[in-house]
Amino acid sequence: MNDFNESSALDGLRSLDPQTIGAIYDRYFSEVYRYVRYRVGDETIAEDIASDVFVRLLEASQRNKGPQTNLRGWLIATASNVVNDHHRRTYRRPVEALSESMADQEAGVHAEIDTREQNRLLQGALAQLTNEQQHVLALRFGQGYSIEETAAFLKKKINAVKALQFRALAALQRQIGEVNYE
Repeated sequence: MNDFNESSALDGLRSLDPQTIGAIYDRYFSEVYRYVRYRVGDETIAEDIASDVFVRLLEASQRNKGPQTNLRGWLIATASNVVNDHHRRTYRRPVEALSESMADQEAGVHAEIDTREQNRLLQGALAQLTNEQQHVLALRFGQGYSIEETAAFLKKKINAVKALQFRALAALQRQIGEVNYE
């Protein structure tokens, strides 16, 4: 469906048309998944949360409480809320995940451990940011939105988004420390 018409998609969603629901899923799942993946840092959890967002879309549409005008905005906002709920749950009950596949003892093991440690540090630093800062970084760098698109999405002025992004990146740099690019 190259000619995706959001208003007709919203009409089809309200009538729970299976073809329209499939087209909406095909059109927006990867975008919602990328946003969630950027915020949670785990592929499996990101898939679960992204799928949950679409289940919530169907449930809301059945109750006539689904999106009225901006489908993409509704999906990303719902994803943001579900991610925040996920972070609250994991904050209350922290769990250290074990790797499903342990690598053989070879030369690449040390590099893999370093990469995992860097990712863990980055995810920990991201978790220390405010939800609004996380949201801006996810939209800007996870989704690749421009400053203008991010400002429109957040209903903020461009300068406010720039300042928020600057403060978020500065906070990350303070938490992580000096970056070694070697």
